[in-house]
Amino acid sequence: MKTESTLEKILASGHLAVTSECGPPRGAQPQKVREKAEMLRGVVDGVNVTDNQTAMVRMSSLAACIIIRQMGLNPILQMVSRDRNRLAMQSDIIGAYSHGIDTMLCLSGDHPKFGDHPMAAGVHDIDSVQMVEMVKNMRQEGRFQGGEKIDGPPQMFIGAAANPFADPFELRVARLAKKVKAGVDFIQTQCIYNVDKFEKWMQGVRDRGLHEQVYILAGITPMKSVGMARYMKNKVPGMDVPDELVKRMGGVPKEKQAEEGIKICLETIERLKGVEGVRGFHLMAIEWEHKVPEIVERAGLLPRPVEQANPQVGTGNA
Repeated sequence: MKTESTLEKILASGHLAVTSECGPPRGAQPQKVREKAEMLRGVVDGVNVTDNQTAMVRMSSLAACIIIRQMGLNPILQMVSRDRNRLAMQSDIIGAYSHGIDTMLCLSGDHPKFGDHPMAAGVHDIDSVQMVEMVKNMRQEGRFQGGEKIDGPPQMFIGAAANPFADPFELRVARLAKKVKAGVDFIQTQCIYNVDKFEKWMQGVRDRGLHEQVYILAGITPMKSVGMARYMKNKVPGMDVPDELVKRMGGVPKEKQAEEGIKICLETIERLKGVEGVRGFHLMAIEWEHKVPEIVERAGLLPRPVEQANPQVGTGNA
């Protein structure tokens, strides 16, 4: 019988869900994971643990997820196809579920050239859409991709990412439709700064009825400074930061820019609450985790509707 993850229960009940991120350390420092995760206790419904983000070596997502699960929080395992073939993926998935980790995000991953090992070979045995389908079949059919039966299938709640702003824009909804067809349960989007364009994307999503087939969490990243706004506008692929937002950040004194960034973030959340098909928010406060509780509270998203997970591990086969 399928066991519902905490995130799944909240989404199914109709509440706006809230997730956030915990970037693992670049060393064997479990205390760093605990410190970051503790800031999110009682504030979010799931904690995404990134998987060598920006192609930089970090503690594995699986290891950090286990630490967070032992704290009684609800980790979301991120897995990129860049670094693993399908054997390693399936092995890590059943390993994660054996530790009570029941929610994951299937991603392609940033190209190695963006990280600290540009000479590394990308694996990409299967892509993120195929990974979604593989995890779905492991859950529903109880079989590995090679066809053999799984003794204790992992009942994962399956997530994926969507970027409404990447080119060509006309194919963005079709890309989401592929993931829905593959069996994805929830989507976390790229950071939203151009709300008009996001609403246009959501209109396309609704036109195809996809909002009734998948839970969509809107991605939110607060700006710390005008420098960050300019960097994200000019240097980060697939990001759409309007000129007026950069001007607004630059129009306040340096010491007040962080607060202005949070105000923009809160205004965005409030506007997106009214967009049909948006079922929650994914807060990506990059190395700014201590601000997440303040943002969630000021956005009127507290208290969260479900208590944190039981800290016991090994519940995956219950």
